[in-house]
Amino acid sequence: MSYTNSHFADIIYHQAEKYGQRQELLYRDDKKGTWKSVSWNCFAEKVRLTSQAMTEYGIGVQENIGIYAQNMPQCFYTTFGAFGIRAAEVSMYATSSPEQVRYIVEDASIRLLFVGEQLQYNNAWKVKGEVLKQLVIFDNNVVRHPDDKTSVYFDEFIRLGDNAHAETHVKILRNEALKTDTAMILYTSGTTGEPKGVVITHGNMLEVLRIHDLRLPMINDRDVSMCFLPLTHIFEKAWSCLCIAQGISIAINHDPKKIQQILPEVRPTLMCNVPRFWEKVYAGVQEKIENAPGLLKKILRHAAETGHRYILEYRNRNIKAPFLLAFKFHFYDKTAFTLLKKVVGLNRGRLFPVAGAPLADHMAEFLLSVNMPVLYGYGLTETSATVCCYPTTENYVIGSMGAVMPGLEVRIDGSNSEILVKGKTITPGYYKKPEETAKVFTEDGFFRTGDAGRLEGDTLFFLERIKDLFKTSNGKYIAPQAIELSLSGNAYIEQCVVIADTYKFVSALIVPDFEHLENYARKKDIPYDSRKELIRKAEIMRFYQSVIEDCQKKFASYEKIKRFTLLAEPFTMAKGEITDTLKLRRRVIARNYAEQITEMYEDNG
Repeated sequence: MSYTNSHFADIIYHQAEKYGQRQELLYRDDKKGTWKSVSWNCFAEKVRLTSQAMTEYGIGVQENIGIYAQNMPQCFYTTFGAFGIRAAEVSMYATSSPEQVRYIVEDASIRLLFVGEQLQYNNAWKVKGEVLKQLVIFDNNVVRHPDDKTSVYFDEFIRLGDNAHAETHVKILRNEALKTDTAMILYTSGTTGEPKGVVITHGNMLEVLRIHDLRLPMINDRDVSMCFLPLTHIFEKAWSCLCIAQGISIAINHDPKKIQQILPEVRPTLMCNVPRFWEKVYAGVQEKIENAPGLLKKILRHAAETGHRYILEYRNRNIKAPFLLAFKFHFYDKTAFTLLKKVVGLNRGRLFPVAGAPLADHMAEFLLSVNMPVLYGYGLTETSATVCCYPTTENYVIGSMGAVMPGLEVRIDGSNSEILVKGKTITPGYYKKPEETAKVFTEDGFFRTGDAGRLEGDTLFFLERIKDLFKTSNGKYIAPQAIELSLSGNAYIEQCVVIADTYKFVSALIVPDFEHLENYARKKDIPYDSRKELIRKAEIMRFYQSVIEDCQKKFASYEKIKRFTLLAEPFTMAKGEITDTLKLRRRVIARNYAEQITEMYEDNG
């Protein structure tokens, strides 16, 4: 059980008293290719010194400090160091541009900013000025600007507070900490309009611990969790806080691109992630099955079918399976399924929470069928993450987002089927934006999620982002995410954006998975000199037409993609087309590809 009686201002110290020299944080030394550990005692000492250094610098109660870095141990020291003096932490994605950093720094009045590596330092240095006064650098390899006479490295900074006066001051502040204190401000990605700072209080986070204790009693301090998503993401932030409260070891993934290398090294038992990760896993496993020799392919397919029957038809419904089916399942679980999970380094996995975007039903079914313990759920930054999730790895409903969490009320607005949520995990509002805050709450205190859904008992189903609903010129309503989701997990499609609003029919911009497409071209002896030439080939267009048709079997005629354009370059954050949380900015994409979109609707009556 979590230490729910403790405030986050002093939780690290309580856990250090309990666990002492036991390992809590793990991080990779890339130069040596080895993993280093940080004990609870060391963790607590770093947090203490960070808190004391902040007070020496003059950071006041409920003042905002910033963190602009990749996932690093120092992020944890800084976050909990801020909590220890009743300051609020404001995280920024490591990929944020100088303009994005400037906006947050100015909006949140950040004087003190902690930066990760060279890129973050360089960008932050451009922003330093009237508001931002001091940079603290996590990475000792960062080369400072020739004119920089003020920035200090983290190890230097924390030594500033190593004195008795600061220690006493911090202890007093910790004792005065309140549940109503702001713990963090997380800025939304801003798919439309400017980003808004979501205020999360300590009371919100303590309620997160309480309700997850009730929903997830199976996790414990013998687990190891992979910290893969950015700590700026509410999903990873809340999950990491839960792990700390549970005494669970956290392995910190520094570089998202190296996750396939790192997972087999750590073999975590827990990891929260977004559906995009599992789409890659699904596509990779399907490819291995398809490319397996004849007999092995047949065995793997039979194993998946066996798992589907045993897990989804019997175990999930708490029904005893026939002896032969149970025997075959346990055999495959020790052989084929273990092999598949070992390939991606998840063979010790006990629970893998998945949220942040819709997860396609066929992928959820397959992953569960091979005994991959995914736990699908739904939440927002404004709800401190989880609104609902599968009850456990049993009693879930495929196609749903799971059962509503304990202590939360959910209702559906009859006018547009909007999901409304009320409870102690809900944000008190947006930072310095009272008008925006008023817009998202009903008169009786329910938060408007902006998502449409339906509720069956306590099980919630997602329908669509309300603002994303398209209406064709023929008056038909189109749910673009549902169509895009049908193509997810296909080995030949990397990204897809549906176009339909005000047009006569549905079209799409599609970025191929070029690794698979180029392999296909080689097998079919299709010559090409560049990717741009390849995607214009008539045989490639015909191939993608058949791929799309196969994925759209369940849709009505007016919902199906009638025309599409293949793109040689992906949608990127640099071009403003996707957010840091990988959500599509549809307006930006429509503007950037206006010419291609116009061409798809020319000469079509």
